[in-house]
Amino acid sequence: MSKWSMVSLGRVASPVERPEVPVPGKPYRQVGVRLWGEGAYERELLDGSETKYKTLSRVEADDIVVNKIWARNGSVAVVPDKLAGCYVSGEFPTFKPTAERLEPLWFHWLTKTPTFWEQCDEKSRGTSGKNRIRPERFLEIEIPLPPLPEQRRIVARIESLTEKVQNAQGLRQELFDERDSLVGAVLNRFLGNPYTGERGKLQIADWCKLTDVVTDVADGPHITPRYVDGGVPFITVLNITSGRISFRDHKYITPEDHKLYQKRARADKGDVLISKDGTIGVPCFVDTDREFSFFVSVALVKPKANVLDGEFLTWVLRAPYLQERMKSQSRGDMIRHLVLREIRELTVPLPSIHEQRRIVAYLDGLQAKVDELKQLQAETADELAALLPSILDKAFKGEL
Repeated sequence: MSKWSMVSLGRVASPVERPEVPVPGKPYRQVGVRLWGEGAYERELLDGSETKYKTLSRVEADDIVVNKIWARNGSVAVVPDKLAGCYVSGEFPTFKPTAERLEPLWFHWLTKTPTFWEQCDEKSRGTSGKNRIRPERFLEIEIPLPPLPEQRRIVARIESLTEKVQNAQGLRQELFDERDSLVGAVLNRFLGNPYTGERGKLQIADWCKLTDVVTDVADGPHITPRYVDGGVPFITVLNITSGRISFRDHKYITPEDHKLYQKRARADKGDVLISKDGTIGVPCFVDTDREFSFFVSVALVKPKANVLDGEFLTWVLRAPYLQERMKSQSRGDMIRHLVLREIRELTVPLPSIHEQRRIVAYLDGLQAKVDELKQLQAETADELAALLPSILDKAFKGEL
């Protein structure tokens, strides 16, 4: 509960109009108002011949603008300096704060609070979901009103705290971006780049063409399947973009069609899938014995047993040097395609099978830590998002 007296807006703000008759051929900058106290913004330019309104009203800095229809959802804003001189229609009643009593920025922060939104909703009237608020009803809304110097002190405090929250959110995003590039950076450092002669930390001596260490590179059927309501899962690029096969939101084909498609390419546990159309180069390790078929947009790679480990190959295919190679070798204008020949010609490292598995274990552990960091960052994001409402709640209770 606020320690200050509650005052109706009608005592600290008054309606204002600066009407102008629209002139055909003259462009008018328009103001819009976002929901939930997210502020005013500049809409598209309006030619004077395009409006149905007989007059448009000019707004100035610090005016309060209300969207009649959406006020019930917090569509109320204080006009910032950069939007001074813009125009609104009669659907946006405008009010001028009393300079000696109401600091515009105090009211700006008030528009972001649930308590204010609830009053806007209560004062709105209408049917069919269009609860237009009348100007006189808007002025009945009550707000906490400390003395003007106190308003300004609290505004400065709010802005200082919100700046810190925004800085923290920016740092969190930087960490998020670095997290996504961390595994790629490790792979670069470990493997190097055989196409440029760059040696990696592992100093791998043996490199080979992918075709030399696999038994097959193939893709799915080059026809549009006949989908059915149930049967054998049919996988597309959308089902492998996470790096593991997702059997959610997939389609089905008949067992007969599945049997036919397997004559072209059969995926077994331990194989690797690669997206080859549209989204290029996403590798996916087949870690299931479940039967499935896949579309032409997916390539199948079958590593030679005891020569090339499928999980190792999946990690290698995520390396920046191969990601860049696959994208650069893809073709097409609107939709890019990676042909099987280019996949077969990819240069991959070939340490011993024991060393491959040791590298996989290390990278799996690193990925687990990255995933844990991702979860922590998601929780931090929620906490940061909750800080502003908490700050405003304290501010308008007089606790800042």
